[in-house]
Amino acid sequence: MTNNKKNDWFTVEKIDDNTSVISEYKHWEETHCYVLNGTERCLLIDTGLGVDNIEEQVRKLTDKPVTVVTTHVHYDHFGGHKYFPDFYVHEAETEWINGGFPLTLEQVRNFLTEEPCDFPKDFDINDYFLFKGTPAKVLKDNDTIGLGGRTIQVLHTPGHSPGHICFFEKEKGYLYTGDLIYVGVLFADFPSTDPVAYMNSIKKLLPLPVKKILPAHHDLNVPLSIISDMDKAFTDLYKSGKLKHGSGTFSYPDFGIRL
Repeated sequence: MTNNKKNDWFTVEKIDDNTSVISEYKHWEETHCYVLNGTERCLLIDTGLGVDNIEEQVRKLTDKPVTVVTTHVHYDHFGGHKYFPDFYVHEAETEWINGGFPLTLEQVRNFLTEEPCDFPKDFDINDYFLFKGTPAKVLKDNDTIGLGGRTIQVLHTPGHSPGHICFFEKEKGYLYTGDLIYVGVLFADFPSTDPVAYMNSIKKLLPLPVKKILPAHHDLNVPLSIISDMDKAFTDLYKSGKLKHGSGTFSYPDFGIRL
């Protein structure tokens, strides 16, 4: 992976000739959004925090029509949806994206500024708002999205949120995992999370011929073994009766589980 370009806020890196990642490393969330170029259209997986204009970065990477898919409707993944009218959301979270998000604007602003951050000079937290809109398409488990020369499979993987989805590109072996899998603490402690569903979603990924894990946060170098390691951790917690809200945080070599 090569570093392409930095602006004041985003870092753009190339994964392969027609796949790039746009990252927000200056923020504590370290979010990643992925640009997948096909011969007919471009797929943008998530739009980040909405702190700066992600469309300007996307347009440097493609001249094709852009469709946005949302791994899940949390503020750090749909912040830039306002730039892209053609966006898709899983059926379980259409109400969230259209004004029913379960956190208040004040709570979101507090999350956004939870740790010190070098925001862009023209960013004002008082102007920050939550995007609301109606998706151009509602996604279901096992839907496919054709880009022209590339086909992306939709996998409903609830747990972190009710409508969380991962995206699998079989031809490349790329698995875009959203907030289901990454190096760091996994969050299954909010009222809208479901720890047992989280465990079952990880089990759903085990049979896939994955060659590269592309997460929505933190380190981009994710070991492939993390899927089976997480499966074991969640299953052990389940068997011991601890896979439920309020059990605490459990630490493992590459990740933690907050319940």
